[in-house]
Amino acid sequence: MRKPGQRLAIAVTAALAQVAAWPAAAQDYAWNAADVETRRGAFVEQMVERHGFDRDEIVEILAGAEIQQSALNSISRPAERVVPWFEYRQIFLTAERIEAGARFWREHETLVAETAARFAVEPAMIVAIVGIESRFGERMGTYKVVDALSTLAFAYPPRADFFAGELESFLLIYEEEGPVVLDALGSYAGAMGAGQFIPSSYRNFAVDADADGRRDLWGNWSDILASVANYFAEHDWRLGEPIAVAAEQGTGPAVEPNNRLELDTTVAGLRAAGYEFSAALAGELPAMLVAVEGDATRTAYRVGLHNFRVITRYNRSVKYALAAFELSEAIERRYLELGEESP
Repeated sequence: MRKPGQRLAIAVTAALAQVAAWPAAAQDYAWNAADVETRRGAFVEQMVERHGFDRDEIVEILAGAEIQQSALNSISRPAERVVPWFEYRQIFLTAERIEAGARFWREHETLVAETAARFAVEPAMIVAIVGIESRFGERMGTYKVVDALSTLAFAYPPRADFFAGELESFLLIYEEEGPVVLDALGSYAGAMGAGQFIPSSYRNFAVDADADGRRDLWGNWSDILASVANYFAEHDWRLGEPIAVAAEQGTGPAVEPNNRLELDTTVAGLRAAGYEFSAALAGELPAMLVAVEGDATRTAYRVGLHNFRVITRYNRSVKYALAAFELSEAIERRYLELGEESP
């Protein structure tokens, strides 16, 4: 796969030909073809010098990657509003998704159990994550990952450095896994597979669970579930420990909800501040107080514990962590009901 490097002129010639073939950017976000060429050329040199890639090979791959105007529009368009928790929750905790999760678990029962035992992560949490990320593999994205990452690395300066790093990781995956990944589909931001791993996470946490020589996060449920579980295990998931509990604001000195996703207080500290919640939690446990919109007029409080923080390492969002936690509980309840319904 690697050969001695040729001259940069090859890269420039091929890249210019590709830029000339791109349609004019006539939509929301305007990109600059000259800037794209400059960044692509520098990236090619980086891959040759840093990793010993063959220059012709990288040029050919990048020449085939198309700038995706819709990806630029999506990442640059500001959100119209922040979705409050009570609406965010309704997106994921639907009867349909809960039922699909329970039936997915039943269908893959042995594999889910083996994966959960191997990585010491609750099976319901593993199932819930693939339910949120891709609806159990049904919605893994429509962009070629190489297109999405090239677009954002070369045509979107505000995040160019980050996405160039992810494109670098993706090309290393290509070298490790083979040419098949060049056709892989993902999100407009390059998240891949049923667990929606960005390339750097893929390289750090994806697992070839069935030892077939590939870490396939698109069609191999052994690899998919093991990779999600491994992500949690590598971030110090603690089997059997609580995740979060509802709290009520009482009397006492004010404690500001941090929503910074850090365990900056303890269970005892929150109790001393007048918050009322499960008495079963030991006072010395590290904790965080988070606040979300219970409805249009009411603030709801949650005490997040160590495992809650671990979920936020998968997606750095309080709402995401709460949705994953609540979905895991709902799926497990329905899974157990299906077992009781079986003859």
